[in-house]
Amino acid sequence: MNRRDFFRTAGMGGVAGTVAASMPQILNAEGGSSIPVTFPKGKVEHCIHIWLGGGAAHIDTWDPKAMGDAKATKKKAGSYYKAIDTAVPGVQVCEHLSRCAGLMDRMTAVRTVNHDVIDEHAAAVNRMHTGRPVSGTTVYPSLGSVVAHERGAAAEDVPAYVVIGYPSSSRAPGFLGSKAGFLYLLDTDSGPEGFKRPDGITLNRHLRRSDLLKKMRAGAVAKRGKAVVGEYDAAIEESLRLSGEKFMKVFDLKNEDANLRESFGGEFGQRCLLARRLIQRGVRFIEVAHNLNFVNGTGWDTHNQGQLNQHVLIEELDRALSTMILDLEKHKLLDKTLIVVNTEFGRPAAFDGGGGRGHQSTAFSVLLAGGGLNHKGAYGVTDDLAKKVVENPVSVPDLFATIHASMGINPAKELSDGDRPVPITDMGKPIEALLT
Repeated sequence: MNRRDFFRTAGMGGVAGTVAASMPQILNAEGGSSIPVTFPKGKVEHCIHIWLGGGAAHIDTWDPKAMGDAKATKKKAGSYYKAIDTAVPGVQVCEHLSRCAGLMDRMTAVRTVNHDVIDEHAAAVNRMHTGRPVSGTTVYPSLGSVVAHERGAAAEDVPAYVVIGYPSSSRAPGFLGSKAGFLYLLDTDSGPEGFKRPDGITLNRHLRRSDLLKKMRAGAVAKRGKAVVGEYDAAIEESLRLSGEKFMKVFDLKNEDANLRESFGGEFGQRCLLARRLIQRGVRFIEVAHNLNFVNGTGWDTHNQGQLNQHVLIEELDRALSTMILDLEKHKLLDKTLIVVNTEFGRPAAFDGGGGRGHQSTAFSVLLAGGGLNHKGAYGVTDDLAKKVVENPVSVPDLFATIHASMGINPAKELSDGDRPVPITDMGKPIEALLT
């Protein structure tokens, strides 16, 4: 009898009922969840996860404060850019987010996200992709993998989960296995090139190879059993589907109006346009990385001189994100699609010796857009230096619970790592104000 069966049996009568009454607290302390099965359910069908690798400065984007001075001898802490008003009264953003400012009624900057990882990028990236600290015993699945596992693809012959950017272990399926993994795209033009038949291989030669492969697979099944080669067979079949003409058409962006393509901007904008096309084809979860470090020299990791040209990155994000929102709205997909603009941590108000910013995880911003949410422009309040949470703190599990709930996924549901139950979120509670 396992622990849970014992408590369940003990709760059926007698003095043992006293022990059973404390079961939720005991299970919670042991790593289980006391969140009720009922939760505010959204109607989101797709998620586009925009990743700002390096740690975007919230005080210079979605949570502006009084102006600082990075150039003075005695540097003054504060925002690097001026704040501007938005479509939501009382909510301001950075001046370089001028296009998004007019659309803040379709967005919410969750300004009080926080965790305890400060000086290690890889660990913070993992936290913001899996919702949990790195563990020596469990390899937790990423947000995208959980969505792929729970919802699957929205159409046949397409992957449930696509990554356009970093193919790191933080994006991986962990204990959920390869079926919840992602299709990795190098760029917006070629698509999954690795699945295509090489130009030098004729169709007849390809068919002979396929026939030989079938015989080898049959021999492996006879010797080792179908279960051993089952995942391999599934991967082969999926690669053949994805290399087909039907799915590959998604990557022909020239089918889109030239003015629309131009309005999205450069490579990052084209990735965002591709994300919409992938959604239309039935992909459930897409991560789009904004990792074009050459634009300002450092990407979003704005130590020292990287701060000077941070506005170039912000303007590029502003252009692509605002165009994406309007484009999804035009195609009647905005309410069905949740856009999450995420990063590993924020940046402090104080400037470092080179005029840039260090790392900060005590409070930073994650933007949610679309998804039929009850948008407020901003949620949560930080102090005058955007360092401490003053009102409505949001843990990473709470953020993940909100995303899952918006997609109709119970954030307290237990997955299985072997014989170990693992809740989808680490006791996260959805932000009800955005979902009701």
